[in-house]
Amino acid sequence: MTLGGLIDRQRGHLFCWVPVCLACGIGGYFALPVEPGLGLFAGFLAVFLGLSAWLRVADEQTKVLIAAGLLILAGFSVAAWRAHAMAAPMLDFRYYGPVEGRVLSIDRSISDKPRLLMDRVRLSRVDPDKTPQRVRVSLHGDATLNTALDPGKRVMVTAHLSAPRGPVEPGGFDFRRHAWFQQIGAVGYSRTPVMGLAPVEGGAWIALQQFRRDLSAHVIDTLPGQRGAFAAAVLTGDRSALSRPTIDAMRDTNLAHLLAISGLHMGLLTAVVFAFLRGAIALVPPIALRINSKKWAACGALMAAAAYLAMSGGNVSTQRAFVMVSVMLCAILLDKRALSLRAVAVAAVIILLLRPEALLGPGFQMSFAATTCLVFVFGRLRENRELIAERNFLPNPVQRRLRPLGALVVSSAVAGLATAPIGMAHFNTSASYGLFANLMAVPLMGSLVMPAAVFAALLSPFGLEGVGLWIMGQGIALILAIADSLATWPGAVRYVQAPPGGILALVAFGALVAMLWQGRGRFIGLVPMVLAFGLWAVTPRPALLISEDAKLVGVMTPEGRALNRDRGNGFTALSWLENDGDPATREEAFDRWSAATPRLENHEIKLKGNKDKTPLCVEGSVTISQENLDDTGPCLVFDPASLALTGAVALNWTEAGALRVTSVRDTVGQRLWSPPEWQTPRRRAGSAAAQ
Repeated sequence: MTLGGLIDRQRGHLFCWVPVCLACGIGGYFALPVEPGLGLFAGFLAVFLGLSAWLRVADEQTKVLIAAGLLILAGFSVAAWRAHAMAAPMLDFRYYGPVEGRVLSIDRSISDKPRLLMDRVRLSRVDPDKTPQRVRVSLHGDATLNTALDPGKRVMVTAHLSAPRGPVEPGGFDFRRHAWFQQIGAVGYSRTPVMGLAPVEGGAWIALQQFRRDLSAHVIDTLPGQRGAFAAAVLTGDRSALSRPTIDAMRDTNLAHLLAISGLHMGLLTAVVFAFLRGAIALVPPIALRINSKKWAACGALMAAAAYLAMSGGNVSTQRAFVMVSVMLCAILLDKRALSLRAVAVAAVIILLLRPEALLGPGFQMSFAATTCLVFVFGRLRENRELIAERNFLPNPVQRRLRPLGALVVSSAVAGLATAPIGMAHFNTSASYGLFANLMAVPLMGSLVMPAAVFAALLSPFGLEGVGLWIMGQGIALILAIADSLATWPGAVRYVQAPPGGILALVAFGALVAMLWQGRGRFIGLVPMVLAFGLWAVTPRPALLISEDAKLVGVMTPEGRALNRDRGNGFTALSWLENDGDPATREEAFDRWSAATPRLENHEIKLKGNKDKTPLCVEGSVTISQENLDDTGPCLVFDPASLALTGAVALNWTEAGALRVTSVRDTVGQRLWSPPEWQTPRRRAGSAAAQ
């Protein structure tokens, strides 16, 4: 079949490829090693104008290809505009002193410490033009909350601050880029009390945050323990009261998505409101005969979704869920099919245009992977409903009774399979009993927890919301019991090594071809998927990893990665082991080093501490020094001065048997969010590491 014939066969389904083309352009922007300059955009403009002119005179098949090219250029341009629009000062030195600012939100860090996000920041002896717009401070040790930290309150704390860190290893998660798009210019910690300076500042946004804070406190007081913390997370997005064991148990059973306000919660809420309103209208025949109850119920559900968005704090995942639900409800108002791939594509286009950086996050990837696969699978089942019924040996009445259970099993299995590669790539774990846990917990969420939340909202004007919250708490208690029980089963968590760059993009492209392409050509999508998983399985992890401060070293051994220190650089050590797919603890990894000093085959690893004055640079060795070395000698040297120019480095073997050095700078490139010392090429003379 000719190219024109293939394109003609896609007629009526081409719109679903619009977000795919936008995503290709956005991904291309973030994959660049150097920030594009005005010259490139001038060239893009010329190409855009040329393609637009060609579009008017081209034939129908060529128009499709031209439109795809224009969309890719649009995605690239939108991502670049967004990156420049979010530009804000980043701290370029280590700061210790008073930090004054307005509290925006309070959450918990990965170490379960309270964490403040502040704006309108003032730093002692720092020029206001160079002061970060937002700062995030974790409260450690003796740090106490001496004041009620209501959103909008101005506070002061003495803290250690520095710029957001880049990846802990080449190809790792780039928190510095993530912080850039949140305009967080400094992060740090404090061990001193937080002091209030001024009362809560006014404004509608602050009033809304205060309402959320009060509602969260009321829910936690009404439902003590982790039931109240779970309910607060579901209702207001406040997860600060959730304990680390609860979060770990939910994550180990693949139920952590129930804690984050996402498409599931927004969908369940709007479904409950939609069904309630439509049923209420049907109970009043004079009204039901005069209005379209379906459309009025959709309007009510849309208003409920907007209220839930505001009440939950409007974070990125909730905004994404609101857009998806709004598109589907608007489809009902326009007499279109609510659940269709076209509706999913519209939601994806809106989000990619508003927040192109969301493409790189696990929230966007998992939400749209699950939604797209669910809509595709149930669409195919709907198309083949009669054939399935004919081949089913069960009587029709039994089929009807089992249909809800079958839909639950199919939806849980499909969503689990669709999100599994993304979860393994980002979090390096796979829940062995995740499908079983979701089959038990999701029905409780949909039939008990969310309806009870709506019931509590309806009773709140009369002061009787406690009844609804009590019912809600019973469902939450069952969900927590399921998570706590299954998390202790043998083999509940399987660890997976991090994939090399581009693997998820290859998997996504293959899956999209398999679902969106019309005709037998869809099976070609299996090829990139199989190739991606094959590359994932055979790509080795780095033989040697060195942290950006030269203090932590990790060598791959037959037993797993060995670490040279049993404390310090905790986040880096944890990330390395997780990316290896290694379940070992920090102490176990240190014991591997203590048992026998690791080597890189014929290369000896030599560590030089701050107090070590002996020369350790001999030919055929890899020297890691915590002090700067002026005379590096014949060995491969990594010291603070060289690592400041490269970031963390990874060493691996080439096919020729030589050591290949890859640095964080090599993978991040010279971008807007790169450290200032990376913006211009520099080389430290005498250091083999500064390449």
